Amino acid sequence: MLNFTFMKKILVPTDFSDHAEYALKVAAQIARENDGEIYLLHLLELPGEENDAVTSGAEAPEIIFFLKKAHERFDEVRSAEYLDGLTVTENVKFDKAFEGIIKISKENDIDLIVMGSHGASGFHEMFIGSNTEKVVRVSDVPVLVIKKEEANFNPEKFVFASNFSNEIKKPFAKVVDFANSFKAKLHLVYINTPNEFKSTHEAEKLIHDFTSGFSIVNGFTTHIYSDVNVEKGILHFANSVNADLIGMCTHGRQGIAHFFNGSISEDLVNHAVRPVVTFKI
Repeated sequence: MLNFTFMKKILVPTDFSDHAEYALKVAAQIARENDGEIYLLHLLELPGEENDAVTSGAEAPEIIFFLKKAHERFDEVRSAEYLDGLTVTENVKFDKAFEGIIKISKENDIDLIVMGSHGASGFHEMFIGSNTEKVVRVSDVPVLVIKKEEANFNPEKFVFASNFSNEIKKPFAKVVDFANSFKAKLHLVYINTPNEFKSTHEAEKLIHDFTSGFSIVNGFTTHIYSDVNVEKGILHFANSVNADLIGMCTHGRQGIAHFFNGSISEDLVNHAVRPVVTFKI
């Protein structure tokens, strides 16, 4: 990989699960290749009384116990061979997972968040959602979501799906940097759906005009793929080219706007088996 400054500070939230370790292993690979450092974050959500104690500065026995256990787990994690030689800063915070991740990211000028996720479906997905989805929705920095162990994270085939509108041009600069850093070939795809249909000629011209002016080191290909909806189209296309990584931009809608509009990026985070990286518009 080349050395890119936008991946110097990497935040990895952890609950010490297997999926969190998958994310940490990928973060370690990226940090090692980019002379970067890792901020390892564990968040503790306490019942109301303990939270009040934290706010007031009191050291309740329960708080001391939770802190001690968290640091013991950190010691175990940091002894892993794949972290040898890397700068790793550990942080234990008392906060809700989603809010805490965003706060720490801003306080430390984080360049990239790497998170593990096992996804959710059905009732759980609709009413609870995951902290990973929430971070993807609002994070100002790119979020890389890892779904399984990636012994050698070196994405050669990077699928980027978009409508290639003007608002995507600014975040696309980071997409190009990300692809260039891994010397990955970009597969740019426009998903044609019954509701948002463009002719092949029109879609190809749209992508061509969009990419002019960008320096994509390892080249790119353009594709028009038809499916019943955008999410299915992205997943099916990624399967068809055996992609190593899927990328998308996200609007960061919240509240009622998010409920009605939904988020293709969040759906992909839930349903894709491949790594997904998102960039805020």
